[in-house]
Amino acid sequence: MMEIDLVDVAAIEQGSYAFPWSENIFRDCLRVGYTCRALDLSGQIIGYGVMSLGAGEAHVLNVCVREEYRSLGFGRRLLEHLLERAQTSGVSEAFLEVRPSNLAAIRLYQRLGFEQIGIRRGYYQAPDGREDAIVLKRELATGS
Repeated sequence: MMEIDLVDVAAIEQGSYAFPWSENIFRDCLRVGYTCRALDLSGQIIGYGVMSLGAGEAHVLNVCVREEYRSLGFGRRLLEHLLERAQTSGVSEAFLEVRPSNLAAIRLYQRLGFEQIGIRRGYYQAPDGREDAIVLKRELATGS
């Protein structure tokens, strides 16, 4: 992901979530050196992923694919790429949060080996107040 991609990335985010990240949040992620990837299909940005690395762990912060490209394997490939980057950086664990209402994402994460380790109460904004987050973890093979 580069600065030039941020308008498209933010548009996908705005169209996907009731409480989206702003373009400036993505800009800050680039500025601080997070692993930020944009998924380009024939010159069109169709998805993105953001991950932080530190203290021996990876934290997948945001993964999203434009609606018309969902359920085609793009999200899986994007997440696999992020996890590969984490492994090659010597990270031994990956974490993420997901809304309990996001069943498609939960199924994807479980297929990729993530397991629930907890709940963060009131983590996400929701139309009627706050929504909990399921916290997931996956062990990563290092040294590969």
